[in-house]
Amino acid sequence: MPANDLTQPEGARGASVIVVGGGVTGLSAAWWLARAGVDVVVIEKGIVGWEASGRNGGGCSHHHSPLFAEEQRLWPLMDELLGHPTEFQPNRVRIALNEKQLALYSRAVVNARHQGFRIDEIDARQVRELVPLAGDNVFAGHYYHFGGHANPHRTVQAYAWALQALGGRVMQHTAVTGFATEGGRVVAVDTDQGRFGCDHLVLAAGPQSGRLAGLLGVDIPLKVARAEMIVTEALPLMPLGGVDGNGLYGRQTLRGNLAYGGGPHEWVETEELPGGPRPATPLMLNIAKRVAELLPLAGHARIIRSWAGLIENTPDGRPVIDRPEGWDNLTVATLSGVGFGLSPASGRAIQQLVTDGACSFADLSSLRLGRFARLEPDWAALQGWQAAAMAS
Repeated sequence: MPANDLTQPEGARGASVIVVGGGVTGLSAAWWLARAGVDVVVIEKGIVGWEASGRNGGGCSHHHSPLFAEEQRLWPLMDELLGHPTEFQPNRVRIALNEKQLALYSRAVVNARHQGFRIDEIDARQVRELVPLAGDNVFAGHYYHFGGHANPHRTVQAYAWALQALGGRVMQHTAVTGFATEGGRVVAVDTDQGRFGCDHLVLAAGPQSGRLAGLLGVDIPLKVARAEMIVTEALPLMPLGGVDGNGLYGRQTLRGNLAYGGGPHEWVETEELPGGPRPATPLMLNIAKRVAELLPLAGHARIIRSWAGLIENTPDGRPVIDRPEGWDNLTVATLSGVGFGLSPASGRAIQQLVTDGACSFADLSSLRLGRFARLEPDWAALQGWQAAAMAS
């Protein structure tokens, strides 16, 4: 799709492909498109990575996804491919504090092993050797010889810089207000900075995706939640920074800080929250309590900051990556809270949907929008995904 194929209304500006959304999914897709020689621009209403893409545990393992194998192949290569550090570190330990947790985590073990990935059962003593901050309350654990974690902030920066190095453009502080269409095609994106023409539109706007898709008559069922992370002061580095369990996701950073989050979600009624600081909520205390249970020898560590970002959730918790019916040049992608880890593979899949019409390395049929065709109108209420249902 060379730049000279650009078709747009007279007087409009734009690119062959416009990606709406400057989170990790949109940036990865744009970078892969630029690698394929496509003229691409990313339009972001705020700052790239400002929502969940820069505010997550940095996990790089999603064994339940059809993109899992490609995710695992790509993460160890990303620093070299991007030309900038992501701080990716391989492998992970998951700690079970009781028999119930061990049984729950064993489901992931079965799934990953079925796909050819190695996981070792380890006893309490072995857990404490690998995780010196763990305590005597350890029941057992698993050592994952795959996955790992990366730094979300570094990774978002790496995607954006690598995209720009290939000639791609990133427009921050530019809010999308609508779309111009002709004959089943999106021909331009309207923003508060003017109109930008395109040959293809990729909608990867995170919590905004449902509302923006609705302007094109495409229904993406989403519910938005506010997710929080806490960060402690620096502690001595453990042999392995990727440690989770007790309902948490997170890691120890290369500087020694513990960065953790993980349910319950604080459901919100809109995908828009006012700008400026987002103060801590009772979720912060809940997370801190579970970190202290998971890593008792870190219980004395002070919390030095917390982050909050909005994440979109589909009814079944799985991503949507699809070319919706009725549109010749539209690709939608919403990753339902797992966008960071899947980003190397999801970006490549989106690029192939745009340039080739299909993904060559994974079966994306389970990620199609059509699976929600018979969804109950009140699905969010049935699942308790409402602001009043927030757990503390």
